[in-house]
Amino acid sequence: MAESGSTMREYRTEELAEAAGIPVRTLRFYRERKLLPPPRREGRIAWYDDQHLARLRTIAALLERGHTLGGIAELTAAFEHGRDVGQLGELLGIGWSEETPVRLTPEALADYFEGEVTPENLAASLDLGYLATDGEEIVHVSRRLLDVSSALVGEGVPLAAVLETARRVREHADALAALFTDLISTHLTADTDTDTETGTGTGTGTAEDPVTRLRPLAKSVVEAELTMAMDRLHQSRTSTPQTPSS
Repeated sequence: MAESGSTMREYRTEELAEAAGIPVRTLRFYRERKLLPPPRREGRIAWYDDQHLARLRTIAALLERGHTLGGIAELTAAFEHGRDVGQLGELLGIGWSEETPVRLTPEALADYFEGEVTPENLAASLDLGYLATDGEEIVHVSRRLLDVSSALVGEGVPLAAVLETARRVREHADALAALFTDLISTHLTADTDTDTETGTGTGTGTAEDPVTRLRPLAKSVVEAELTMAMDRLHQSRTSTPQTPSS
């Protein structure tokens, strides 16, 4: 392992594979599929750096979330050809319809989380699907989540604790999404355009998914319940217990 003048760590093939937790043959296979950018060559020696390691961790996170190597290759090509970031959300399949992704340099990301951008926190962010890498750039899935995480770290909450809480919130959010989707799907069917006089379809073939249409209601319920739950918890923790009179 070596370090360049800019303190960027460099790895031989075997060292990079060990750092990423994959066999050397898998690393070479990713190179053949062009999932990794070419290494720096020094004679017959191939030198990789932390950007290659971050890309491997992105690949591992995407594979764990069910993406195929073919889909990841398409995503990589989209990054390298500068495709619109909204289209990258479609490729990732992570529902960016209401979220604004953010492109960042590593330096800009470090400015958001001063002293907290460690390999462990980067790996956790990649595993959650918050981050993806594009050579020298990083894409964060959500401007709102980025700003909230940065604000919590600015208040003194360790980024590792923020990410662990995010993982637990994700579990509850998935459960709530399933609850509301089941509720709406069980009791409602898709709305279709009908003729007001005959009551028959207009033939336009237009249908609105009730889950999509009623999603704002579900979001309002969750926000209201969370607000009241935090109020109840705050009151229970701040109320002074009465001392029994003698």
